[in-house]
Amino acid sequence: MDEFDIIRRFFAGRAGKRGDVALGIGDDAALLRVPAGHELAVSTDSLVAGVHFPADLPADAVGHRALASNLSDLAAMGATPAWVVMALTLPEPDEAWLQGFSDGFFALAKQHEVALVGGNMARGPLNVTLTVHGHVPEGRALTRSGAQVGDLVYVTGHPGDAAAGLKLLKSGEARMQHPCVRRFAYPEPRIVEGQALRGLASAAIDVSDGLLADLGHLLEARGFGAKLALEKLPVSRELLALHGQDDARKLALTGGDDYELCFTVHPAQAAAAEVRLVQTGCPAACIGAIESTPGLHCVDRSGRTHEYFRSGHRHF
Repeated sequence: MDEFDIIRRFFAGRAGKRGDVALGIGDDAALLRVPAGHELAVSTDSLVAGVHFPADLPADAVGHRALASNLSDLAAMGATPAWVVMALTLPEPDEAWLQGFSDGFFALAKQHEVALVGGNMARGPLNVTLTVHGHVPEGRALTRSGAQVGDLVYVTGHPGDAAAGLKLLKSGEARMQHPCVRRFAYPEPRIVEGQALRGLASAAIDVSDGLLADLGHLLEARGFGAKLALEKLPVSRELLALHGQDDARKLALTGGDDYELCFTVHPAQAAAAEVRLVQTGCPAACIGAIESTPGLHCVDRSGRTHEYFRSGHRHF
């Protein structure tokens, strides 16, 4: 089975159909139609076995995670996903693995109406590189650079769960049905939530490297700082049960792979933003506020500041 057989058997027939795809898989390039009055949002990312996920992670989870992590970037922009291009390298053409991978990938693609419109396949270490495309009404995209002093800081979901799930996987004691393991293996990009925040959030970023690290990127865009209230962190019961309060908070602040949204809102818009997120069914917690002085300060109920290592993932 060569690469052309793999493409035909596992990908081309399941690519998805959209009216804005003039020409998809099978030519030298795809031809795509961006809706009038919209801007194109494009992001690319690679997932490498043994770096971004355990090499023995189930194949369907690899397919799901690869697409979810890329769609999360579109979610942070408030964009609507449309198309994806895939570059896949494999050490060998394992049919069972390919079936599981494509099942996981296309299940999520179908959920978000994303069409696979092209890509490439080669022999090599297991690596999945995707380029996702979406669109957003002109001038309505969320960015990292809009926060103002006094804006409130929010985070969706329960950060830290995915990092706890990865720890379980690495320990060899994991059950794939454990909520934290599933949060790592099958993250859900906050697409609808990002769209709901258009016109309300002043800035947004997805949480992939850890809440503190990614909030730090958002703050650096303006040279601001923030004060976070530790008691307001939305720590899940599962995370508390696994690690206790202190370590659970640490994972919530520094663990990666959550693919939640961290965003800022002017206080006058906070109630409206909370209502919109309730309507999506996604929990969100106000965890602090933007300050003029650079730096991140995590404060407990007694007013004591706690220091956390927040560099985030570094490849080199």
